[in-house]
This record gives sequence, C-alpha cells and structure tokens, in this order.
Amino acid sequence: MRSQSCRRGTVPMNKLYFGDNLDVLREKIKDESVDLIYLDPPFNSDANYNVLFKPGGQASQAQAEAFRDTWDWGEGARHAYEDVMRANGDVAVALSGLRRWLGENAIMAYLAMMAVRLIELHRVLKPTGSLFLHCDPTASHYLKILLDAIFGVGLFQNEIIWQKIRSSKAQSGHFGNVHDVIFLYKRGVQSVFNPQRTAHSDAYILSHYRHVERDSRRCYRLDNFTQTGQGPARLFGDRGLLRPPAGKHWIWSQDRIDDGLAKGLLIFAASGMPSVKRYLDEVGGNFVEDIWTDIAPINSQAKERLGYPTQKPVALLERVIAASSNEGDIVLDPFCGCGTTIHAAQKLDRQWIGIDVTHYAVTLIERRLSAIGIFPDAYQVVGRPTDIAGARDLARRDKHQFQWWAAWRLGARWYREEKKGADRGIDGRMLFKNGPYGDGLIIISVKGGDNVGVQMVRDLRGVIEREEAEMGIFISLAEPTGPMMTEAAAAGFVSKSAHGRLPRLQIVKIEDILERRMPKLPPLPEPERIDRRAPRKQFKDQLELLLPFAGDKIGPTKGDFIDPSIMAIGG
Repeated sequence: MRSQSCRRGTVPMNKLYFGDNLDVLREKIKDESVDLIYLDPPFNSDANYNVLFKPGGQASQAQAEAFRDTWDWGEGARHAYEDVMRANGDVAVALSGLRRWLGENAIMAYLAMMAVRLIELHRVLKPTGSLFLHCDPTASHYLKILLDAIFGVGLFQNEIIWQKIRSSKAQSGHFGNVHDVIFLYKRGVQSVFNPQRTAHSDAYILSHYRHVERDSRRCYRLDNFTQTGQGPARLFGDRGLLRPPAGKHWIWSQDRIDDGLAKGLLIFAASGMPSVKRYLDEVGGNFVEDIWTDIAPINSQAKERLGYPTQKPVALLERVIAASSNEGDIVLDPFCGCGTTIHAAQKLDRQWIGIDVTHYAVTLIERRLSAIGIFPDAYQVVGRPTDIAGARDLARRDKHQFQWWAAWRLGARWYREEKKGADRGIDGRMLFKNGPYGDGLIIISVKGGDNVGVQMVRDLRGVIEREEAEMGIFISLAEPTGPMMTEAAAAGFVSKSAHGRLPRLQIVKIEDILERRMPKLPPLPEPERIDRRAPRKQFKDQLELLLPFAGDKIGPTKGDFIDPSIMAIGG
C-alpha cells in the first residue's frame, strides 16, 4: 500500500490542500499538469446535503458554514460570475444566458461558483486528460451546459448513470430517484481511456457456457463465425471450400482458420456451418457501458463507511481512475471530502492531489490514510497555519475553521459541532485516563477575535461545571487580559487527579501552541499508536480510550478498516 511508483522515476509527493479549491487551483496547480480530475461537488438539492457531515446523526456546522455562500446570490456568487464574464468565450455566453433566465437565486449562485472552478479545472488538465463530474439530476442539465461551453460539445464522451440506491420507498406523484449522473469529458482527442470489464454473473455462465471439454473440464460457448459484410469463400480443411451466407463474411482470415482447425477451436453443425469456441477462462467479461448498476452504494454495514451521507464507494472511484489514467498519473479531486478518490488513487498506484475547504475533512482523510497504512511521509498537507500570521489569516477568513484547527492543534481528537453561543461554545474535547477516578474530560474553547474579556473565561467555567469536566482550556488568538488570567487562576485545581496538581482552567495563546509552549495537561493518548494487530477486545479498548464520544460502534471491522463512527469524528 505504500508503493509510490512514478513513470518518470522520481518519488512523487502527494498533496492534501486545506483551503478553497479556487484559490488552490489558481495559486498552486500548474497549467496542463493533471492527468485525471474527479469531482463530486455539493449538489444543489436538499439544503447542502452533500456537504453535511453527520457524526452521530448531527449535521456538521463546519461543513454547512464552509459552503453557505454557495447557496445564496451574495458577494461570493457575484465575484464568481464576474470572473467568468472576464474569461469571456462560450462559457460567459452560457452563464449570462442562464442568469437572464433563472435570475439571481440559489441555483444561479451554485452555477456561478461551479463555472469559475470548472474553468480552472480545464486549465490544469493535460491534453491527454479527462474530467468526471459527479452530480444528481437536480443540477446535471445546467452543469452540462457549462461543461459543453468550457470543454466543447465534441469532447463530451458519456453521461454515466450510477444506481446509488438499490431499493426505494413508494413516491407520491413520481418515480423513485435512485441514480446519480457522472459526466465524462476529454481534454483532447487523444485522452487516455482503458476499457473496463465486469465479470459474468453465475446465471449468465450457466446459460451460455454450457459446453465442457472432456479432457480439461474447460467450459466454453459456441459463437457465430460470420459478420455482416460480403466476403470470399475460405478453405476449411477436408470440408473443402465453404462460402459464407449471402451478405456475410467469415470472421477469420485463412491463416487463422488453418490454425483454429489445428487447435480444435472450430465446431461444425449438421448444416455444415462452423462456430468458434469461446472459453470462459479466456473471456474478460462484459465491457462496462454507461449504465452502472454493479457497484453497490455505501450502506450502514459497509466496512468502508465513514459517516458522510453521500460517501461514494471505493469501487466506483477505482473504475473511474482505472479507465482514464495509468500508473504514476496524477489524479485531482478538488472536493475531496472524506477522501475516497485519494484512497482509490493510492490503491491503484497513482499520484494524487486532494483539496477540501474544511479542516474537519482534512483530519478525517489523514486518519483514513493511516488506517490503510499510508503515513505522512508519503504525502504533504498544505494550507494549515504554521505561524501566527497564517493563524490570523485563517481566523479572518473563517472563524469556525480557525476554531476547529486550533482545537486540533492543541490535541483534540473530537470536535463538538454544536450551535455556537456565548454561553455554550465547545470547540473541542479531549479525554484522558485519570487513574482510579476513571476517564477525565477536558473542554476546549477557542476565540479568534481581537476582543477577548473576562466574561468569556467565566462562560468556560460554567461549561466545565455543566459538563462535569475535570479541566478547561481557553485558546486565544489575542493577548489575554489581566482579569482573564485572574479568573482562570480562581478556578483552582482539579479536585480528583491521578496526575498531580492540574489547573482546572488555563488560558493559552495560539502563538504559544505554535511554538510548542503547551498548557499543563495530563498524559494524553496518541491515536497514531493504535496497535491494529491486537486482539479484538484489546483493539476496541484502545479505540475507546483514544477516540472518545464515538458512540457504540467501536471495534475493528471486516477487512481491518477502522469503524465508521470512529473515523467520523474528524480527529
């Protein structure tokens, strides 16, 4: 799993970007540098459902916040629209026409945000590359107009129908919606394409491969030896010269007929017509066409399930990647979410670039990669703040992402994504073993603004009491005031501690955390030290310690893939 082959003989550095994919594409990805793009962007249906990450059934505020502008005709949509107009060309004509028809509403905002990104994706794609865009029927027809305008109508290859639901409930007034749409576009006429096959079903084999050779027990079927089109007579050994039926020709040349007769590959019917043997063990199965019903969706029992409500199966991405790239090629997913594209690219020995706007997703992908044996030496995370300037920039751009990044940076492995409020904000939790007193809980509160005050510390003291936590950590981007420090000190020490005198409430600056000047904490578990070879109960106990609040679905699953409820907590 850690093979990193490259056709050029160099060791690639796969990259996982934390940030807006438009900025990353423009600033980090070179022209014509990517072999394959797969994107599964947020669909414009069901109130952002494609970006709502639901650990324990609760919608993620971080994910929703990250894409809030996508669904409203606001400043972000207007800027995206203006960028497309400056790009000019067919896509500007198409988008302006859609705006005149649709008006300035949610669907138009979505299309503007997608159009400006599709332009950049087209730019970074190699002439031999391909793009797969995964969407649902709510927006597919609008998106195809944009894709036709950007790539050219002649470079559209397929509208793939993937059956995402195996059974559906009765619908009132319409048929059940059980499919997604995947558009395939080539960048140029010489784009890579490797035909894919599916295995024959047992029923097909029983009905078609009914013949068995006595000497080797090989199964075979008899296939027609003619095709449409006039052709000459051929010599069939001692049967003499045989002429094909009118309007037909023999499928083999004279040399192949002679060789086939010698190998016993031709069978003659009572009428004298030849047929050719097709052996089951030499047939690769049916060619994959544009309706995909053989790849099951992620269900509640799937071993790869991570908690994303619209997570795609690895098999789906393996087919996409195998069909339109070769080993060592670069695969890009600009909406990489829970990392299925990255997972599949790694399995198939491709290089990869993943981009996601939420730190929540980035940490999830890191954990997923670790679970399959891929560690940080095989890839690079780009975009996380590494100094105080970067931290201030993230806080300015997205306060929620800043809060969850800061909690993670301190050591939180679970984000409490509850509705924000001055008296209820919990940005992270850490669990530790507290000797004879059982599990200890640390509450984290993060403030990224310039105005911090003593009331915020009092609020955190109240949360500690309410949650019956042992400790609380207040992380501040700004310099804490004297009264804040006094209030924190007044909280005293943990009353029941197996780790000596631990301050009950501490204040730490982001700058201190970045420079590894940490608050006084008890020993914390290290998720990276999980022994996945341990017996089942021991493995479960380790995970319960390292990844608290994961719910009741804890333990290794078939295939040794960490359980979805554990993966879903984003640490």
